[in-house]
Amino acid sequence: MAARDILDLSGRAALVTGGGQGAGRGIALALADHGAAVAVNDFVLDRAEAVAEEIRSAGGSAIAVQADVSDYASVKAAFDKASCQLGTINLLVNNAGMAGPSNKMGRSPEFWQADPAEWPRFFGTNLYGVMNCCHVALPAMVEAGKGGRIVTIVSDSGRLGEQRLAAYAAAKAGAAGFVRSIAKEAGRYGITSNAVSLSTLTPPMSDEQLAEFLETPMSKAQLSQYVIRRYGTPDDVAAMVLFLCSDAASWITGQTYPVNGGYSFTI
Repeated sequence: MAARDILDLSGRAALVTGGGQGAGRGIALALADHGAAVAVNDFVLDRAEAVAEEIRSAGGSAIAVQADVSDYASVKAAFDKASCQLGTINLLVNNAGMAGPSNKMGRSPEFWQADPAEWPRFFGTNLYGVMNCCHVALPAMVEAGKGGRIVTIVSDSGRLGEQRLAAYAAAKAGAAGFVRSIAKEAGRYGITSNAVSLSTLTPPMSDEQLAEFLETPMSKAQLSQYVIRRYGTPDDVAAMVLFLCSDAASWITGQTYPVNGGYSFTI
């Protein structure tokens, strides 16, 4: 007797924000590889389309949807397109993050010296983007009556605090709190809401550049803080997201799972 694959997502439709590169691309590919139809969202349409084509070329079902998640109308239009072509979106992965479309992170001055004009770009994507997507996605999940999964990517900056990243840490901590509230509100409909907390992923470099970077004092000092002495990869993130989207995690909600190589053991 063949065992049932509890990670099988056949018949489900997913939308992955920030899915055009990095961890988002890895998540989109993993969900598609396990049977989900995937709407790949990115602020840059060409990036989203490249990942969607990668999925289609492998025999999966995928479309590209452009949206800036910090803009509610843009999110609504993306979900309308995705649901029209793929059916009700019952898997939502809030992956878009960093500093939004500008993607200019870096460490700010100390908080009291930072320009308040910088704050909205962190909150717009990392907190309001999550709220926008959930506000649009949840009514359809509830109406369909078949449950659903919401997985939100947060950061160890929000769990532990991180100097010179105060606005980013605050936005990610806010998203983690929002995840728990949604879990309580939506649980009676069979909808789960969880978070995955990341630390540093491998920088997007060529193999040669990465090898050089790993030999730098900065990289060695950073990796010394990890119990597992390497940076994370998109596959590390995708594996946890896949689990939380699957039937294997049907009785798990309101939780934050660190995927961080042992950077911290904070509860």
